Amino acid sequence: MLLKLVLYLIHHCRTSQGRILRFSNFMLWPDLHANAHGKIHKWCLVELILLCMSGLKSFFEDQIFKDLDFSKHAFSKGEYEHCKFVNCSCAKADLHQISFTDCNFENSDLSLANLSQTAFKTVNFKDCKLLGLHFDHCNTFLLALNFENCKLNLSSFYQLKLKKTQFKNCALNEVDFTESDLREAKFDDCDLLDAKFENTNLEKADFRNAFNYSFNPDLNNIKKARFALQSVAGLLQHHQIIIED
Repeated sequence: MLLKLVLYLIHHCRTSQGRILRFSNFMLWPDLHANAHGKIHKWCLVELILLCMSGLKSFFEDQIFKDLDFSKHAFSKGEYEHCKFVNCSCAKADLHQISFTDCNFENSDLSLANLSQTAFKTVNFKDCKLLGLHFDHCNTFLLALNFENCKLNLSSFYQLKLKKTQFKNCALNEVDFTESDLREAKFDDCDLLDAKFENTNLEKADFRNAFNYSFNPDLNNIKKARFALQSVAGLLQHHQIIIED
């Protein structure tokens, strides 16, 4: 009877992707095999049950979440792949350790959400309200983000690797880009009023359609970065140069 229970647990206790759970104690398996035709030690069975229960996580794939209020109802912990969130309220929601892969957020509010160890692996935000978010608290493994028509005021990307990130028609007032890697990033029609750039890698970044930016080029890497002539004054303010027509 115990053997049947163990085999059942091994068969059914899989991760949401269908992979067998990885057991931390490899020595568990020799004991099970050695006793396959006899008695099973109780500690083996208990450990197996605990490992199975602790390893289970919810998994959502190719689903659309629409008109949901996650600020009132807890966001289901687990992994989301190829999912879409439309007209959802996630303001102040707890997204701790939740993983999003190839997901899209549209017309949703994630302002002040808890992003501690949240994984955003190729995630697009469109028409979203993303105020005061600490993206610097996210899990940085395979972090990849893009933003379109979003409000990101007072958010932080401190020390993040954001190479080739696209910001299109976004409000980026007082956003912290200190020590972040923005190589080849593009700021298309973005308002960068009081955005902070310090020790930031802006190599080949595109600011041609950005406006209201002001930072000291001596404190940042701007090699081959692109700027529009009418806005280049924002790079000279720190030198107290007077520019006249």
